[in-house]
Amino acid sequence: MTSMTLSELSKKMSSIDFCMLSTKASDGEIASRPMSNNGDVEYDGDTWFFTYEDTKKVREIESDNSVSLTFSGSKSLLGAPGIFIAIEGDADLIRDKAQFEEHWVKDLEIWFPDGIDTPGIALIKVHATKISYWDGEDSGTVAI
Repeated sequence: MTSMTLSELSKKMSSIDFCMLSTKASDGEIASRPMSNNGDVEYDGDTWFFTYEDTKKVREIESDNSVSLTFSGSKSLLGAPGIFIAIEGDADLIRDKAQFEEHWVKDLEIWFPDGIDTPGIALIKVHATKISYWDGEDSGTVAI
């Protein structure tokens, strides 16, 4: 078994837009929902998601910032399974417009019509503490 580097993982993640963000709900259950990383996939151990502040996921992160992300890549040209990536991390809520601007892409205007000035907008930053992967031939944990 070989061990993938963070740079190699970043290349594999470059075509994966959506993942599942899982948080701990107030009743102790796990709550998951799809999130887009907005094409911000030069992965360095941090994942960024725009959201509205008045959401269940934001309240859950404020209560317990331990989260997980799961990514699944598409099949290869030869039909082999794509890569599966599980990230455990800590989420921070960012309300800084300079950070909004740094991670903004024009396609987000469909959900946030006033851009970074949309009332109630926030960024979720997930900093990885553990990354595991499986691609059908290899599996392992990426050093952070």
